[in-house]
Amino acid sequence: MTEKNLKQAREYVGISQVAGPLVAVKGIHNVGYNELAEVIDPDGNVRLGSILECSEGAAVIQVFEGTSGLSIPDTRIRFRGEPLTMGVSGELFGRVFNGLGQPIDGGPAPRAEMNMDVNGLPINPTAREYPRKFIQTGISAIDGMNTLVRGQKLPIFSGTGLPHNRIVAQITRQAKIIGEDTSFAVVFAAMGIKHDVAQYFIRNFEESGVLEKVVLFLNLADDPSVERLVTPRTALTAAEYLAFTMNMHVLVILTDMTNYCESLREISTIREEIPSRKGYPGYLYSDLSNIYERAGMISGIDGSITQMPILTMPNDDISHPVPDLSGYITEGQIVLERDLDHRNIYPPIAGLPSLSRLMKDGIGEGMTREDHAHVASQLFAAYSHVKDVRALAAVIGAEELTPLDKVYLEVGDRFEREFLSQGEYEDRSITETLDIGWSVISHLPKEELYRISEEELNKYYGK
Repeated sequence: MTEKNLKQAREYVGISQVAGPLVAVKGIHNVGYNELAEVIDPDGNVRLGSILECSEGAAVIQVFEGTSGLSIPDTRIRFRGEPLTMGVSGELFGRVFNGLGQPIDGGPAPRAEMNMDVNGLPINPTAREYPRKFIQTGISAIDGMNTLVRGQKLPIFSGTGLPHNRIVAQITRQAKIIGEDTSFAVVFAAMGIKHDVAQYFIRNFEESGVLEKVVLFLNLADDPSVERLVTPRTALTAAEYLAFTMNMHVLVILTDMTNYCESLREISTIREEIPSRKGYPGYLYSDLSNIYERAGMISGIDGSITQMPILTMPNDDISHPVPDLSGYITEGQIVLERDLDHRNIYPPIAGLPSLSRLMKDGIGEGMTREDHAHVASQLFAAYSHVKDVRALAAVIGAEELTPLDKVYLEVGDRFEREFLSQGEYEDRSITETLDIGWSVISHLPKEELYRISEEELNKYYGK
């Protein structure tokens, strides 16, 4: 390794090793973790990288654009002495960026009012405000039974072939804060998606007219996988500016976090780290925490960040490390069910495994409606009994069931066809959602509605 003095930075010629997207260098001045590096190939093209590992006089750099064409003796390295930053301003809306925050929609780079470190800064726990305000997605299965609360982290657990992309696009089109005059925005980050899926999202947002309130970050399937590790961080950096500087309420959608974790596993394998479950690195939990915990609200600031990460479960296995660890970090999950999808029920959101742990704090009088909590609880209880009755009918036959059990079977069918199922462009208000819930449970005798108060029965039952 030789060194040349430049006006502002030292340039090193020659590298010691190339392994996948990683470059190892020796004989350098001491550098820091996450410091930005410029990797210059023999043709003079500059590729950005970030320091993944460093020690005295040596470093390992992950190159975002890949290492193809690099030569060990002729590659040059410059260190910037700062982490990867992103220029942010109010001009981000309606723009499409790659995983590094560079525009890919043919337009110029937006004017930057400030540059922010994409790695973010941790929020002081004592400065966090507890999430309490309701966000309406227009989807009954979410709003009615797994309510999204402002500042919450609520992932969607999906599987290969399930319509999570359509659900995500619908949430992006329809999400709103009701009852308040507030600025609302969506930051959408996609990792490892195919070209046709990327075009679907862009076209969908343009045609529905919501692109002007959306900021898109796209990492495509043929982009370098190491770029996927930066994509959610650049997206959250934009969200933090919009939320905590411009005082907007921001919904961040990250899809697909499984692709992100696969890239993390790939880098870990190249570094020859000791693997944990299914080959993922032992620090997968803390790495995901660094992303998910960038959601929330800060005391004294009007803005907020709400996250809805989407991840596909390999073989529909909810105990797989990615959904398993995500469930520990986040406040619930929305689970898509393949059986419902096979029966053409959209969205195929499972009634029982889905859960929003903060739902109780974002519903009720003054936020949604006074009967919301009891209606949701009764729907959960009734549908749970429906599952038991269906299992019994599969053994003894439906004709052997009691009259009440047959009523429950009918209620289960109505719940799936009327409450869960809705059009892809159908935007239901929370009032409509609760009214449909009452329509379903009103087919049960009053004495079966043991989670509903007498006052609510008199006001809503059968009406």
